[in-house]
Amino acid sequence: MRVFRGFNHTGIAPACALTIGNFDGVHRGHQAMLALLNNEAQHRGVGSCVMTFEPHPRDYFAAAARKPELAPARIATLRDKLTELDRCGVDQCVVLPFDARLSSLSPLDFINQVLIKGLGVRYVLVGDDFRFGAKRAGDYAMLDAFGSSHGFDVARMNSYEVHGLRVSSSAVRDALTRGQMDAAARLLGRPYSISGHVVHGRKLGRDLGYRTLNLRFAHWKPAASGIFAVQVHGLTNAENLAPLVGVANLGIRPSIDANDVNGGRVLLETYCLDWPASLGADGGYGKIIRVELLHKLHDELKYDGLDALMAGIAKDCEDARAWFASTHRQTTRDRI
Repeated sequence: MRVFRGFNHTGIAPACALTIGNFDGVHRGHQAMLALLNNEAQHRGVGSCVMTFEPHPRDYFAAAARKPELAPARIATLRDKLTELDRCGVDQCVVLPFDARLSSLSPLDFINQVLIKGLGVRYVLVGDDFRFGAKRAGDYAMLDAFGSSHGFDVARMNSYEVHGLRVSSSAVRDALTRGQMDAAARLLGRPYSISGHVVHGRKLGRDLGYRTLNLRFAHWKPAASGIFAVQVHGLTNAENLAPLVGVANLGIRPSIDANDVNGGRVLLETYCLDWPASLGADGGYGKIIRVELLHKLHDELKYDGLDALMAGIAKDCEDARAWFASTHRQTTRDRI
């Protein structure tokens, strides 16, 4: 999948079948929409294209109003969103910077400047609640009428449901906020995961006997937080090697000094229960790993001192091992 920041690029396709949205999480509803988009693109002999935004429009308006609490919790980083869009077979993705200029475009200017001149749309697929343009003044009816007079088709896809529940990014956020990882996985069609480069930290975990893999997220407000039993992919190049199991803390680590190297920023710290000797002490740094958050053990806790923190980590590791063991036994029974 080709990725473009904006649409003023020589390599961008001259015509496309397009869908527009934030696609936070790329859940099963998004996946169904992208399958339809790819099919329509193939019939028309053009590439499929997703237009998305960074930052999230609600992030932009929350910052403009100086009310950060209005910004939505994010399900996925941009990296993870693009990875999932690629897995869904999308040919190209256009990431538009959501800024004052874009937010002020009238619906007709958005259609003319972005959809027609910028992307050469032949087909546009939107959701049932689609709105666009300044003050969200544009809707499906307006887009459809304009398409009829300017040579492109417009279609609308109704909500996607699983067991009577409407699949949406809001539903995924709610499940993650509640720590209902199985429910989130059902909505996503896969275990919830986060990926990124392993970076250096304060190395306190190493001093405590629990070496961690650290992923940082700039200006990110995650939908999930707490302590989780996890699986880690990407530490080795062996494709047939099973993922490593571990325990991860996603959050701001309230027991750690806010003035440390991480400055109270959101961090995903993962401790692998069985570290491969072949990796060596520093074998994780610089690697891109994917951490699947499978089961929430508890919310973040503030411990009184390092001894209490070490005891808490040890208990988390014990509980994670017990959860993985019970899951393995259940899986074995299911196979029998």
